[in-house]
Amino acid sequence: MDPLVRALERNPGCNHDDANDSALDALYSYFQKPQKYDPRKSSLITYLGQIARRRAQDRYRAASSRTLRDQDFGSLVELWSVPPNKAMETRVEVHLILEKIDQAGHSEKDKACLRLMFAGERSTDRLAEVLELMHLPQLERRREVKRNQDRLMKALKRLFEEGHDDES
Repeated sequence: MDPLVRALERNPGCNHDDANDSALDALYSYFQKPQKYDPRKSSLITYLGQIARRRAQDRYRAASSRTLRDQDFGSLVELWSVPPNKAMETRVEVHLILEKIDQAGHSEKDKACLRLMFAGERSTDRLAEVLELMHLPQLERRREVKRNQDRLMKALKRLFEEGHDDES
């Protein structure tokens, strides 16, 4: 097994532990299904070397992917962390928007639906619950929730366009 491990260690990115594990995997694979080895095609050491080399490559690819995934996750966490003052500003802005909605004369169901939408709720069933549409069949419920969402978004757009025109 030592010649196989030494040969694998010469490959870039393959350390001693990975080489040893890959060689053991190759032996284990051979012992599980010895009928797969055909002595007419190659020698046993060549057959085991090919298996071990592929396993070492798999380990290298997995380690590289894991490193990239961890880096991506780290950068996302950095991007999504919100400074405390920004969170407070957002809460104040949402509060002002909700006050403006209250003054616009929307129904309580619409107000509750908008609050959920502002909170990031995307569940059709949860929105249907607030809009009192749970009695409808699922397909029709989805259509009605979508229709109500669109209607409310248009109403908000008009409300804030009017507000913007008044301020200028």
